[in-house]
Amino acid sequence: MKSDIVLAGVGGQGILTIATILGAAALNENLHLKQAEVHGMSQRGGDVQSNLRLSSDPIHSDLIPLGGADLIVSLEPMEALRYLPFLSEQGWIVTNSLPFVNIDNYPEMSAVEEELARCPRVVSFDMEALAKEVASARSSNLVLLGAASPFIDIEPEKIEEAVRALFIPKGEKIVEANIAAFRAGRERALEIKK
Repeated sequence: MKSDIVLAGVGGQGILTIATILGAAALNENLHLKQAEVHGMSQRGGDVQSNLRLSSDPIHSDLIPLGGADLIVSLEPMEALRYLPFLSEQGWIVTNSLPFVNIDNYPEMSAVEEELARCPRVVSFDMEALAKEVASARSSNLVLLGAASPFIDIEPEKIEEAVRALFIPKGEKIVEANIAAFRAGRERALEIKK
């Protein structure tokens, strides 16, 4: 088993929470794990990216080479496109379709959508809307994690266990909301993947 995942977004969206959950689930599965993070000048709204490498065999580097990512997971569509050079030929992109416009020269959404449409394996939908439907807008990162889960070789129940462990200090209601968001995202991705 090997999964090389680029997690991308902007500060404050919860990308590093996804990395934490996947890392915990991988360790519970006795998988090897390496992670490297780039925080966008450590500010809300700055670029945030994490290389997450999971494997049943030892991993020698925490960085994913160009063309080596099995999966790009992003809560922002332009951020997904930023890391296209890292995507392997058989790789998937899982991204929120809702932009986070935090720069003056953000491209027209039609151009971003056209670029994503050129990619052969993409799961893209409004994750914030689905999060609001089943939990709250703050759970959009868990919707994203759920949408990415069909492309990661870890049982969804194991990921849910990691979600529970991370959020239980905040109470059962928060745990259940985040698990509901995860399940909703997974279900939507499986529908799109068909």
